[in-house]
Amino acid sequence: MFQKILIPTDFSRYSQNLLECIAELPGEKSVVLLHVIQRKTVERAWDPAAEVSEAQERIEEQKHYLEALRIAVKTRVESIMEGNIARTIQKVADEENATLVMMGARGTGRISGLLLGSVSRDVLRYGRTNLLIMRYKVLKGDNLGRFCRSLFARVICPTDFSHLSKDAILAIKEVKAVGEIGLVYVVSSGETDEQIDAAIRNAGSKLNDIIKEIERPGLKLKAHVQVGDAAQEISSLADKENASLIAMSSHGAGWLEQMVVGSTTYETARMANRPVLIVRVGRKA
Repeated sequence: MFQKILIPTDFSRYSQNLLECIAELPGEKSVVLLHVIQRKTVERAWDPAAEVSEAQERIEEQKHYLEALRIAVKTRVESIMEGNIARTIQKVADEENATLVMMGARGTGRISGLLLGSVSRDVLRYGRTNLLIMRYKVLKGDNLGRFCRSLFARVICPTDFSHLSKDAILAIKEVKAVGEIGLVYVVSSGETDEQIDAAIRNAGSKLNDIIKEIERPGLKLKAHVQVGDAAQEISSLADKENASLIAMSSHGAGWLEQMVVGSTTYETARMANRPVLIVRVGRKA
C-alpha cells in the first residue's frame, strides 16, 4: 500500500508537515510530488509558463528535502484551464501507478463538508487510489503538532462485517508497524432495548471471531461495540482510545454501485479528529 506515494502539494506549511510524515510510513517507498495550477475558463489568454517555472523551483526544494531522507522522488507540475483538481490528481495517480495518495484535511469549520478542504473531499469521493488524510494537533498559538509520529501505533478499524471491511482489516493487519488494532462495530438500528441488546451480543461474538482470525505475535487486539450514529461513534471512540489512525474500507455492506464512497466512510473522514486511511478494496470507484 505504501510503495509509491503521490503527494499533492500547494507549498503551504501543511504540505511541509506531510513531507515530515513520510518517514512514518512503513517499508521501501518512492514519492511523486504534484502541484496543480488551475485557471478558470474565462482566463483564456493566460500564459502559465512563468507560474509553472516558479512552481517547478518550489517543488524542487521539497524534492531535495525528501532526497535527504534517502527517498526516491519524482516531481510533476500540471496546469489545467478547465476541470477538477481532484480528477487531475487521480489522473496522475493512475499514470504513476501510485498505491497511496496522501493529503492534508485543511478543513476550517463544522458546516457540512468544511472539515475537509474541497480538494481532499473530492479525492475522497471520486478517487480510486488508497487515500491517507492527515490531520494535525493544534498546539499553543498557531503551531501544529503531528499525529504522524507512530502513525500505526494504535489503529481503529471499523467493520460492518462485510467482506470489503474485512479485506481492509486484513490489509492493516499485514502492516508490520501496527502495534494495536481496535475493531469497532456500531449498532445503529433497533426499535426496542431487547433488539439492541441482541445486536450488541451478536456483534461482540463476530468481533471475537475476527480477532481469532487475525491475531499474531506482538499485535494487541481489542473489540468495541458502540450504539448510535456510526460516524460519530467511530470518531468519538478514536478520541477516547487516543488512536493514532482510523483505517477503514471505502465501502461497506449494502453500498450501491453508483455510490463513489460509502456514507459512513465519508462522514467519518469528514468529522474525525484523527488521520483517516481509506482502503479502496473490492472495486474501482
